[in-house]
Amino acid sequence: MEISRLSAEARARRTAEIREFLRSRRARVSPTEAGLAVGDVRSRRTPGLRREEVAVLAGVGVSWYTWLEQGREINVSADVLDSIARVLRLDGTEREHLYLLAGLNPPRALPVAGRVVSDALRQVIDSWLPRPAYLIDPHWNLIAVNRAAELVFGYREHDHNCLVTFFTGARYRSSLCHWRDAAESIVGQFRADAARYPDDPEFGRIAADMCAVSPEFAELWAEHTVRDAVSGAKTVLHPDAGELSFTYTALTLPELPGHRLMLHTPTNGSGTQERLDALLQAAAVG
Repeated sequence: MEISRLSAEARARRTAEIREFLRSRRARVSPTEAGLAVGDVRSRRTPGLRREEVAVLAGVGVSWYTWLEQGREINVSADVLDSIARVLRLDGTEREHLYLLAGLNPPRALPVAGRVVSDALRQVIDSWLPRPAYLIDPHWNLIAVNRAAELVFGYREHDHNCLVTFFTGARYRSSLCHWRDAAESIVGQFRADAARYPDDPEFGRIAADMCAVSPEFAELWAEHTVRDAVSGAKTVLHPDAGELSFTYTALTLPELPGHRLMLHTPTNGSGTQERLDALLQAAAVG
């Protein structure tokens, strides 16, 4: 269906419908349900999620999402609509409705994401158990995450980007020790990555969107700190397992340019390995 072929009256009805539909779906998802780290929700003028928060969680530009909600005639894709549907927790019927309002034929079933990870690489990630491992792409999107990383860092199905989760995820933020120091490092790493791809506008979009939703990110981004991402240390205060201390190494992959495989190793003498074993055993039983 091409929106431009609709009559002026039909386009006006469609614009009003998609605006009110998306606003109503935003209003019913609380920041806590979305896993956002926010202050006093009573001070928020907008019930539920803000436009900026939906955009960042869905991995789209704030301006683009605003235009979508305003019913403007913009290019949309199934992947983007599925990301928005995931953030807004739309059921099958609501997802189909969003497709139709956006001018796309709704798919019969949820599409299967393209596999950029080879079976051999996925085996490496899974076999790193009981230690956490995950793969990120050049824009820090989470491509593959093993079970230990899910349990230790609290990565959930809707956590699509580890930079976004770091600054907006309530679970991750509350459990990571020395969060401020880690925040300075991670922003410096992202800036260094952005400089390696000067022709890629996605880095600028992500940074702008993060500045809009996270005052801490905006403050650190303005400092222009640059860091490497080869190795480091990370300590997590897990709600069930207690303190877990790791060193991590970032490995580049020739077959996937710009991707990094993040491998975490328990710190010697910290008791982390034993607590990690117990955590995975309890999860398997549960």
